[in-house]
Amino acid sequence: MSLDPQASARPIKALPARSARGSALLRRLPCEVRLFILAAIYLGPPTLLALSAAFVYYTVQIPDPMALPNKAHAPVVRLIARDQSLLSERGAAEAYVPVDLLPQHLLDAIVATEDRRFFKHWGLDTGGMLRAAFANLRAGRLVQGGSTLTQQLAKNLFLGSERTFRRKLEELVLALWLELRLGKRNILELYLNRVYFGAGAYGVETASQRFFNKSARDVTLSEAAVLAGLLKAPSKFSPSANPALARARARNVLDLMVKGGFLSAQQADEAARADTKFAATGSQRGQACLEYAVDAVLERLPPLIGAPTSEVIVETTIDRDLQCRAQELVHATLATRGAEARASQAGLVLIDVAGGIRAVIGGRAHAESQFNRALKARRQPGSAFKLFVYLAALESGLRPDSVVLDLPILGAGWSPRNEGAGYRGSVTMREALAHSLNAATVRLHMAVGFDKTAAAARRLGIRSPLRADASLALGTSEVTLLELTSAYGVLARGGKALEPHMIERVRTASGRLLYQWPGESEKVVVAPAQVRALNDMLSGVLLTGTGRRAALARHAAAGKTGTSQDFRDAWFVGYTAQFVAGVWVGNDDNRAMNKVMGGSLPAKLWHDIMVIAHEGRGSLPLAGVANGPTTPPGERPSLPAERIGADFVERAIAAGSAEERDTRPSTQEIRP
Repeated sequence: MSLDPQASARPIKALPARSARGSALLRRLPCEVRLFILAAIYLGPPTLLALSAAFVYYTVQIPDPMALPNKAHAPVVRLIARDQSLLSERGAAEAYVPVDLLPQHLLDAIVATEDRRFFKHWGLDTGGMLRAAFANLRAGRLVQGGSTLTQQLAKNLFLGSERTFRRKLEELVLALWLELRLGKRNILELYLNRVYFGAGAYGVETASQRFFNKSARDVTLSEAAVLAGLLKAPSKFSPSANPALARARARNVLDLMVKGGFLSAQQADEAARADTKFAATGSQRGQACLEYAVDAVLERLPPLIGAPTSEVIVETTIDRDLQCRAQELVHATLATRGAEARASQAGLVLIDVAGGIRAVIGGRAHAESQFNRALKARRQPGSAFKLFVYLAALESGLRPDSVVLDLPILGAGWSPRNEGAGYRGSVTMREALAHSLNAATVRLHMAVGFDKTAAAARRLGIRSPLRADASLALGTSEVTLLELTSAYGVLARGGKALEPHMIERVRTASGRLLYQWPGESEKVVVAPAQVRALNDMLSGVLLTGTGRRAALARHAAAGKTGTSQDFRDAWFVGYTAQFVAGVWVGNDDNRAMNKVMGGSLPAKLWHDIMVIAHEGRGSLPLAGVANGPTTPPGERPSLPAERIGADFVERAIAAGSAEERDTRPSTQEIRP
């Protein structure tokens, strides 16, 4: 043993040198890498400890996860009409199908579409999450999801639909736990038997029976692509709502299967060319008249309650008898008069004054087209939009007997004409609305201001985009039938907001409440004086104006006709003290009809359905109309009308030219 002090000191000096070299190497690394290394060193053990504790907790809470497949039957959804009769039942307790009995191309289609790396990750796909984050950042909106199929199952089985950081963290932990306890095949089996495919179908077996009238065990490759395509947006790609879009989405799924290595290009081409036939809806179950209403309710259900775990009972506002009679009325009217009128489609919605939708007809026949024109189609309302112009005018201080000039608008590059191309000179607002005078209405709109008209429409429930020009007064901005009908319903409610709804409450078979309609709104959006004036003016439309065919013999009613340019759309929207209804007639391809106006076919349909709806009901006055005339006794209306003389037009043009505004709206012509 050497006693040389220098020899014994050499190893002691080497240790600090190696430590210094390590520190220098760490300092040369980018700060992000250093942060990651330090986080792994300091946060790794606590994270592993927390995960272990979570796994123990979930194991205690769910002691036998392999028993889940035996309990995960697709939930039964029962829709109940307002009289407690059964509207429809979707799903079945025996709809659970083991994954080993499903065709491989169905499994491949689901994996290729929802989680291509499903068999390669452990429940979390960090690469997929980063790709989705970058894609969403580039688009500036949510265009791609980063959740794995296992994460989706964890959310479906154990979590709610709320979007919080805590729920997302719990979803990640549960996904890891499911991977450890169940394995890939069992996870895929649970997922396929619980996921929502649209149209009230929870689980792949229920969906296959719903859309193809066959078991999921027997679906072809093209049919499997349709089912897989539904998962991204069940309502949008549903064969019930849009068969053409469902087929297009299926072709996209086949391309994804080729990219993922599940199919050859030749196999995908053959499947894309296959004639995919969808099952007839409703008529096979003897309830064709109910299908538009049933589809509408089912589309609104998932956002309210998420994914149900047991039998669910949905209490609706739909009147079964009224729904069927309305569907028969629309079908019969188009069958007998549609060809001559060159009108192929119609939409109808009937709402009570509490906001409950009693009947909704989305088209001529659900078996021919599942697209719901009453709820989803945006069309030009024509003169039916004038309600908001006259409301804004009344709120600006004018009265029904105030006079407005119905004369050509000069110097603006656009001059709206009335039906028949004539002008009436000085007319009261009441007369202008009753006879749907376009020039008078546009003058009123320009005088009051575009913003005030649009604000009145928004306040009454119009959510669609609105033009900021003079043509807005004549209904050039497209709206849905439900929007416009609900807006007129505000007047039926005496000025209180009307919030249309179809679902009253949702509960489980055991009685647990999942959702409850909060009740009627008490918010006043139109003052009583304006309600009284508009009810008086709009009742004149049915008595002496363009809507005489809609007049009801036993009930006070009010409403407005609407016809868009070249007779492409015809509307009638009106109300009593008990119901508000709207009717649209037209063609899906926007073809012109044979001079069909709002006061003809739509007014007749509106009259017939309102007669049915009021059967056995007593007559009630419109809000405020029974309180007396809209002009105070003894007070003369402002700007009284004069007899039209030989020189009237010349004098009126000279007087009116001074008040012209420098506005150039579009050259759209709207007939009343």
